[in-house]
Amino acid sequence: MTVDQILNAKGKNVYSVLSTTTVYEALKVMGEKNIGAILVIDGSDLKGILSERDYARKIVLKDKSSKETFVHEIMETNVFSVQLSNKIEDCMELMSTKRIRHLPVLENGIVVGIISISDVVKAIIEIQKDTINHLNSYISQ
Repeated sequence: MTVDQILNAKGKNVYSVLSTTTVYEALKVMGEKNIGAILVIDGSDLKGILSERDYARKIVLKDKSSKETFVHEIMETNVFSVQLSNKIEDCMELMSTKRIRHLPVLENGIVVGIISISDVVKAIIEIQKDTINHLNSYISQ
């Protein structure tokens, strides 16, 4: 299974904020969209990613104000990404080794989607169900 297949099943909605957005405003968008991370895109350039983990560690634990701190001050700038053609196993390995939960999907340098660890797990479960059903029908013959 490829990233493209995952996005076709889940949708290609991409939610983003500008790097000059306050952390508070970014969190409001994340809450409204029920997402755990949001991409930081200026123009068409992916500049970073802001996660709930960043907020907890860089705002709450440092006693900063989310209404006075800008996203660019706490976002992760070393963003790992994948392409539509990447296999699900590539995503699993990258997420596991880099200890990340979200992967932006880029094609020709443009963000076309984002996948989360939960999207990858759901896809793996579907693959396993298909394999089990195939084996069951094979055994039944």
